Amino acid sequence: MITFGPVPSRRLGRSLGVNNIPYKICTYSCVYCQVGRTLKMEINRRSFYSPDEIYREVKLRVEKLNECIDFITFVPDGEPTLDTNLSKEVELIKEFKIPIAIITNSSLMWREDVRADLLEFDLVSLKIDAVSEGIWKKINRPHKDLRLVKILEGILEFGKEFKGKILTETMLIDGIDYGDEFEKIAKFLKELKPVKSYIAVPTRPPAERWVKPAKESVINKAFQIFSEALNDKIEFLIEFEGTSFAITDEVERDILSIASVHPIREEAMRELLKKAKVGWSVVEKLIKEGKLVRVEYNGRGFYMRKLS
Repeated sequence: MITFGPVPSRRLGRSLGVNNIPYKICTYSCVYCQVGRTLKMEINRRSFYSPDEIYREVKLRVEKLNECIDFITFVPDGEPTLDTNLSKEVELIKEFKIPIAIITNSSLMWREDVRADLLEFDLVSLKIDAVSEGIWKKINRPHKDLRLVKILEGILEFGKEFKGKILTETMLIDGIDYGDEFEKIAKFLKELKPVKSYIAVPTRPPAERWVKPAKESVINKAFQIFSEALNDKIEFLIEFEGTSFAITDEVERDILSIASVHPIREEAMRELLKKAKVGWSVVEKLIKEGKLVRVEYNGRGFYMRKLS
């Protein structure tokens, strides 16, 4: 299936997906990939589907649905920039006057032709899980001919040229000794200047069974360090199992909604409860129910949505 959706996306609203790469051809074999292990690793670009075929599939779905679509998004079961027809496909799809986005693992950003193709998009989401060789290889398991330093240089070069919106996504997993990696990523993001940076954790069955989400304290640490570099343009990109919890008070809904996007500092939590005219027992109740967790960073207390 070349097109799917539209599906709801926190980053992109109502997103109509374009699957321009057959299953599962990629430049990486990420340990957390929800699509499974990469079946064929490639870094050489080639044609997979004809631009006309992709255009017809998008046209059919857009006209058949006759509903609001915020973005047409290239988000396949592999790496979308492996497609040499990318710019032709975007050129054809522009006919629908709908913003066009792409979600890439960034691995081919060292290529000038890839950067040129991505300039045609309205929004580009870049994966930046690591800027250090060891962590990059452990998490993303790249094709043997890829070089991280070249990828990072390409990303920054693209950032200087691109006139649209750049988002970044950093996936955090348990069992990784991040050391000072968050500071290094933050420094890189500060230079790139994305409109928003997302911190994510695995929420669906990963390619490798040992993969688990990073602990809340680790996620909060990354959030605080990234926020200092990007003036708070950071959000969590986390979906939780069991989101159909019972809501008895509006303030509980508010707390959990905020804590799902970013940590709530203890002082801010007290102010929120004060405005809602409720006591601290609300927080204690949410912690007891396993919906909220307290973490610390630099001597300050924060409250986050507890990971399932």
